[in-house]
Amino acid sequence: MLIVKKVLNNNVLVAEHPDYEEVVLIGKGLGFGKKTGESVAGEQAEKFFVLREAKDQEQYKRLLDYVDENFIGLMNDIIEIVEERFSNRLHEHIHITLTDHLFYAIKRVKQGLDIKNPFLSETELAYPKEFTVANELIDYLNKQLNIDIPPDEIGFVALHIHSALTRRSLQEVNRHTQLIAELIRVIEESLQIEMDRKNINYLRLVRHLHHAIERINKDQYTENQEPLKKVLQAEYPICYNLSWKLMKIMQQSIKKTIPEAEAVYLTMHLQRFSKQ
Repeated sequence: MLIVKKVLNNNVLVAEHPDYEEVVLIGKGLGFGKKTGESVAGEQAEKFFVLREAKDQEQYKRLLDYVDENFIGLMNDIIEIVEERFSNRLHEHIHITLTDHLFYAIKRVKQGLDIKNPFLSETELAYPKEFTVANELIDYLNKQLNIDIPPDEIGFVALHIHSALTRRSLQEVNRHTQLIAELIRVIEESLQIEMDRKNINYLRLVRHLHHAIERINKDQYTENQEPLKKVLQAEYPICYNLSWKLMKIMQQSIKKTIPEAEAVYLTMHLQRFSKQ
């Protein structure tokens, strides 16, 4: 048996759990007439998840003030799908962030307002599996709610999934996606080109940038490419100088020193686009 700690509404309550400390229990009529300190059978709950932080519990409680209970149930189904696809438990904060995000996204769709995502292609390239699952979730929502959520929304949902999987804040994940988009913009301006977003060289470049940022953040970047550096510096001076410009932008954004070896890798990618 669990002990009721806080009743959020007739169908949702917070209870003390012997293994997880505090859990959010969801079930039809579960919270009706219950008071703090009373016992509740865990098997009565249709679903449960853990919200360890007091501020998360308060945020979730506020969420229930404007999100109807049917949508809460739908979101729990969606989060369950994601955990099944990745065979992994998501950070519990996604119950708040993704529910809030999709509630307002769907509200905009119903009001006839457009949803635009300037970083859609970069997100798909950076997080392909998350993007695929997000696509599945949007299809699921469209069928369940009989609406037509635009494809741009897939990118936003993919970022929420990646954030919950990696335990990284959504702000940090967003910053990295925007950084890659900014680096692409600088490359196009500097080389006076417009990259084909479906070209294999573009795909390789974006994936390289994404993995480079990840490795630098984790301090896993140790290669030394000094001999190749001199060759590329002499052979492709425009691309080599541009690579250093990009590295300075990366350094300012992620606040970490970019290893000099990165100039070699970037130059090799950039020379494929250069007209020199």
